[in-house]
Amino acid sequence: MSKSLKRVRAALDDAGLPVEIVETNGARTAQMAADAVGCALDQIAKSIIFRGETSGKAILFLTAGGNQVDVEKASALAGEPLGKADAALVRAQTGFAIGGVSPVGHLSPIRAFIDRRLMAFDTVWAAAGTPNHVFVLCPSKLPKLTGAEAANFTV
Repeated sequence: MSKSLKRVRAALDDAGLPVEIVETNGARTAQMAADAVGCALDQIAKSIIFRGETSGKAILFLTAGGNQVDVEKASALAGEPLGKADAALVRAQTGFAIGGVSPVGHLSPIRAFIDRRLMAFDTVWAAAGTPNHVFVLCPSKLPKLTGAEAANFTV
């Protein structure tokens, strides 16, 4: 088991959420993940990382699989201009590679926002630290689990 996957498992266990982590043949994109587990595209909780242009820190936006982050709205929420987070920043601050960023198990605390669309479902799926692993949970658990603030930041 990879270090990333172990961190996600530990974070879920520490939160008292004994959810199953499922191995797929590839879940690098929301559509691939939805196809792999047989759910609706919007039931995939995408972890989108931006770089705060002032702070230099990674900021996490959890959004429904079919939604796109509106950078202007996201910047207003973050209180600073946002730019593209490169692979090095994502890896350094979250411990995950792009394509496998989990909403939990980060190397260091991360500021996070969550798309209200995710709350419309009984269950959602999220990356479990690798491009080939996902987990399912009730979306109402995500804000407490991640510290994410529910907000409107999509197109």
